[in-house]
Amino acid sequence: MPARSTWIAAVLALVIVALPFTGLMPPYCVTLFNYIGISSLVAIGLVLLTGVGGMTSFGQAAFVGLGAYTTSVLTVHYGMNPWLALPLALSVTALGALLIGALTVRLSGHYLPLGTLAWGVALFYLFGNLSWLGAHDGMSGIPPLHLGNHALIEGRQYFVVVWLAVVLAVVAVQNLLGGRTGRAVRALRRSTAAAEAFGVNIAATKLKVFVFAAVLAGLAGWLYAHFQRSVAPGPFGVNAGIEYLLMAVVGGAGRVYGAILGATAITFLRDQLQNILPALVGAPGNYEIVVFGAVLVFTLQAAPSGLWPILFGPPRVARIARRRRSASLLRRGVPERGAPLLDVESVCKSYGGLVAVNKVGFDVRAGEIVGLIGPNGAGKSTTFNLICGALALNSGAIRFRDASIAGATPQQIAARGLGRTFQHANIVADMSVLENVALGAHLRGEAGLLRAVLRLDRAEEAQLLDEAARQLQRVGLDEHAHKLAGSLALGQLRLVEVARALCLDPVLVLMDEPAAGLRFGEKKALARLLRELRSDGVSVLLIEHDMDFVMSLADRLVVLDFGTKICEGAPASVRCDPKVRDAYLGGAAS
Repeated sequence: MPARSTWIAAVLALVIVALPFTGLMPPYCVTLFNYIGISSLVAIGLVLLTGVGGMTSFGQAAFVGLGAYTTSVLTVHYGMNPWLALPLALSVTALGALLIGALTVRLSGHYLPLGTLAWGVALFYLFGNLSWLGAHDGMSGIPPLHLGNHALIEGRQYFVVVWLAVVLAVVAVQNLLGGRTGRAVRALRRSTAAAEAFGVNIAATKLKVFVFAAVLAGLAGWLYAHFQRSVAPGPFGVNAGIEYLLMAVVGGAGRVYGAILGATAITFLRDQLQNILPALVGAPGNYEIVVFGAVLVFTLQAAPSGLWPILFGPPRVARIARRRRSASLLRRGVPERGAPLLDVESVCKSYGGLVAVNKVGFDVRAGEIVGLIGPNGAGKSTTFNLICGALALNSGAIRFRDASIAGATPQQIAARGLGRTFQHANIVADMSVLENVALGAHLRGEAGLLRAVLRLDRAEEAQLLDEAARQLQRVGLDEHAHKLAGSLALGQLRLVEVARALCLDPVLVLMDEPAAGLRFGEKKALARLLRELRSDGVSVLLIEHDMDFVMSLADRLVVLDFGTKICEGAPASVRCDPKVRDAYLGGAAS
């Protein structure tokens, strides 16, 4: 998080410490805001998990219960100091999330929210059926928090603890999102294929976010137990899980501060509805859940980004201050020019009875540009995806840098120095251009989630952003570095992808129609860049439909038609080959 935001957080913390003692807040409001703060912690985790990471969870209330019940058992049954019980409560919550998440986060589509709903229900009934947890009656006699010999019993005193925890959670999440791991998390929702292609371990990243969000919920449970002084299964059921998700959605699913806004709005609304609705209906009941369902549907229809952007405007891209140039990232050595680099041997890929690639074979040597051309539907992009590990081979072999990569993951292949662009621009639209490019350097950094949260990754982050800025300058987009990537034209996005691929420090770059959408001058600049890469020893395998562009660049061409290689050779000989003319002109050449 930038220094300015750190100062804002510090000032906010001081205001929070003083506010309940000014007399401006009556005791009822202090208590209500304590519950808002506790809910905000859960909603902040859901913003990270759902709004940023794209993983919908209905079960966060169960993790609140894990934290609450763990500290209750430790303090009531074993007489442990509540402060000493805190790390154990968070550890139990993290362990539970790790076990549950190892299975759940691998689900996709509607199966993921259904999975979270299932384990949320399971934990709710577990809390209600264990006698040593008090079963459905719950546990009472939970000791309050103490500062020295002073018990924090009054709501005003507890207010300070709760809201300082919220401030720390906001700072931690902002730190996380502002670093290498945060870029990987933000790529999960909109650009999974690109994240994988540049070394992001999707399953591991999802699991880390899942556990981190659960730990925030466990912290909320610890605070709840020692504020309420008793726990029972009711507040940790599915209805509560839906409310927490509603808070994140209403406030702004992708905004950290929106979580606090959503928690405030829903908590106030629930407080009022619990008094008004039973009087209107004429019978007691939890009618507010019906209203919450209507609010959720209305919000998704009328304000899918939540209340925060409506009240405070669209997101602004933080302008990342350039520091004095730090030590450059380590660079991998390039193979000797002409050395074998990529060898594709009789690869086949079929979908049922449709053969997309049929015994295609060719090679790429160090320091050359090879063009892979053919009519639409010839199997070029499928061949690319087989090389990159995005698709599995039916048969054949692929060797890269003297090692088989058939069956390897995209992350493993990227780690060996193979970068790529995509046929359709694959970027994270709501991230800056600079951050999109820096995603390409993911494997060149090491800082993980904990270092990011504690802001110990700044030196490495400066190096990664420096490299991204350098590659943007190479492709002529340095003046667009701090714009949202989604605001750029198609041709510019093609160049963003090229810069991102170069951030990997590759020895081979696979480019899928990089010149599509570029103007004449931009094509000339791209051709100049590719020749520069070749002179630096970096090889390029290129799919392109602009024949003038590819013919003027490539050292060799490989031509596919209906998934089969029909020709290979120098551009001049390929241009005159009758089989190539037939493929492109449908036999008119003869």
